[in-house]
Amino acid sequence: MDRIKLDYSKVLSFVGEEEIAVQREKATKALKGLEDGTCKGSDFLGWLDLPVHITDDELNRISACANKLREQTDVVVIVGIGGSYLGAKAVIEAMSGSFDAYSGTKVVFAGNNVSEDYLYELQAFLKDKKFGICVISKSGTTTEPAVAFRLLKDQLIEQEGVTVARERIVAITDEKKGALRTMSDREGYETFVIPDNVGGRYSVLTPVGLLPVAIAGFDVRALVKGAVDMRAYGKENGAELSATYAAVRNALYEKGYVIEITVNFNPKLHYVAEWWKQLYGESEGKENKGIFPASVDFTTDLHSMGQYIQEGRRNLFETVLSIDKTKYSLQVPCDAHDLDKLNYLAGKRVDEVNKMAELGTQLAHVDGGVPNIRVIIPELTEYYLGQLFYFYELACGISGGILGVNTFDQPGVEAYKNNMFMLLGKPGYERK
Repeated sequence: MDRIKLDYSKVLSFVGEEEIAVQREKATKALKGLEDGTCKGSDFLGWLDLPVHITDDELNRISACANKLREQTDVVVIVGIGGSYLGAKAVIEAMSGSFDAYSGTKVVFAGNNVSEDYLYELQAFLKDKKFGICVISKSGTTTEPAVAFRLLKDQLIEQEGVTVARERIVAITDEKKGALRTMSDREGYETFVIPDNVGGRYSVLTPVGLLPVAIAGFDVRALVKGAVDMRAYGKENGAELSATYAAVRNALYEKGYVIEITVNFNPKLHYVAEWWKQLYGESEGKENKGIFPASVDFTTDLHSMGQYIQEGRRNLFETVLSIDKTKYSLQVPCDAHDLDKLNYLAGKRVDEVNKMAELGTQLAHVDGGVPNIRVIIPELTEYYLGQLFYFYELACGISGGILGVNTFDQPGVEAYKNNMFMLLGKPGYERK
């Protein structure tokens, strides 16, 4: 099995193998806590063996629902926030063509903000289209998706009628309780279940991620297979990749490197980094602890953030997502006049230029005092994205265990909600 690989050689001038070994021991204990269910937040470990337990029947039902929506609609709106949309968005953006005309079903997202302009423009866009809705929420009362769903449901009913609307709305929610479950049962929407023991940021391999990816026309079986194989590799090798990544980043944290920047050299990975930021930020940022997760798109951001990374405060490190093999091949042409002085590149593949930019940047940043980790992805496919998701999920569980926090709760998220509810006059949240 080919798989993603980890290279931390450009960290060793900042922390030694002996310091990493100390963290590796902690990683081993944290992994054991995950495997035997004795870690903090053990009620939310359903993701650990989730890929292995996904059945053909479940995948067939997801595919059938996706095909039905693709046949009935031009556009499907995925309504959700946080983990209820970022995983699907990451896969769809990574696998789509950069300038796809969307001759088939177009997937768009809502419910991840409460921008009036965004929602108005979305409704205007949908006005003359056959559209469907996939609404994702355990409770059905989270403000951002609930507002978007209320608007879009009313619009769909107005454009198509109640009967057609019921056929084109799919809900992914709690199995038994919550406002969205109650509404779905009352209206007869097709539903899929978010497992009780899987938190939102770990839900990409549940219907939360799989159904939108299938609607967009991508291979969810390959995505799951990648995660299954990464889980099997971890079991056979003591979760070597994930534990090593967790150990290295925590060794750096102990030395004062408190910011991790995930770097890509392919814009298709932008939302993979956004998914990663939520996974690590919401999991580790507790008790005044945790590495702050950030991301940049290179070479683009080298012309904006590159200066700070090269010469700013030395409290950050980078993890570079590096794709070994591109999908296409393109060569730099020769120009008779060579006014741009690029003929020295003539005949070279554009990817070679990009790879040398990647290596040159790493060398410059290491020389400038920025440790660099490298995650090597063989190709950008659903299969390797499945591997990458599971690698990061397991590493996050281990890393949170090293820090001693509950990796699977998010109590701090409630603070802004309580203030917002009070300011909006929600009953029970009156100003004190």
